[in-house]
Amino acid sequence: MEDLLNLFSLPETWLALSTLILMEVILGIDNLIFISILTNKLPPEKQSRTRQIGILMALVLRLGLLATLAFIVSLTKPVFTVFDQGFSWRDIIMLLGGLFLVWKATKEIRYMVDPNKVNKSETVGSKATATASAVMVQIILIDAVFSIDSIITAVGMTDHLPIMVVAVVVAVIVMLLAADP
Repeated sequence: MEDLLNLFSLPETWLALSTLILMEVILGIDNLIFISILTNKLPPEKQSRTRQIGILMALVLRLGLLATLAFIVSLTKPVFTVFDQGFSWRDIIMLLGGLFLVWKATKEIRYMVDPNKVNKSETVGSKATATASAVMVQIILIDAVFSIDSIITAVGMTDHLPIMVVAVVVAVIVMLLAADP
């Protein structure tokens, strides 16, 4: 406890914390946008509650990732090489997460632009067929991807886990407050 008090008595701790909170809030905006897009497919009476649950799941995922932070960051040893470029497990995780986001964003934009041209089998998330559980599964996947991005940013900003935890919690509180408006 004394180490924690000493840590938070340093000006550089407060600078790192405020910078990390700002970065986490900025990274949380795109997560919030995706959650809003998905929950807007639900009946109006379920949207706000599902959005709040999705954001709280983002908090749980981010704190879970922080708990395994050292393991994720250490996955930098290349597991294979392509054109003299080594790829580690961390690189693969980031690449797959990015591809998932591109696929999901493309699918959502395509549906929003012209819902009539989308194959009916692809419209599980449409207003007509959206269920809270289907939306929650999509939110969990998106939260997982955005959480990895958020945690890697946190690791790059500071080596102190308490600073990262406070920043993530504050950012999620801001997301909760901004979700409905």
